[in-house]
Amino acid sequence: MAAIGAFLKNVWNKEPVIFASCALGLLGMALPLVSPWTKYSGMMNANTPYTYPVPLRDDGNMPDVPAHPAEPKGNNLDFLKNL
Repeated sequence: MAAIGAFLKNVWNKEPVIFASCALGLLGMALPLVSPWTKYSGMMNANTPYTYPVPLRDDGNMPDVPAHPAEPKGNNLDFLKNL
């Protein structure tokens, strides 16, 4: 551990700009893994349809198609209210 600390101190003394840019680059790669926004963006992406829902006429034989656009059928997006 002391050798790693000595190496980092040596690099910081010789090339602080390169050291800072590498440190920020590593932080930028690691930050999305621990960010709470990653969880919620994944949940929203999972509930977003890939295609635009085309309005259909209900002939009485389609139980999964809502009769009105405001009818609450489909994926539940209540988790957005609790953000």
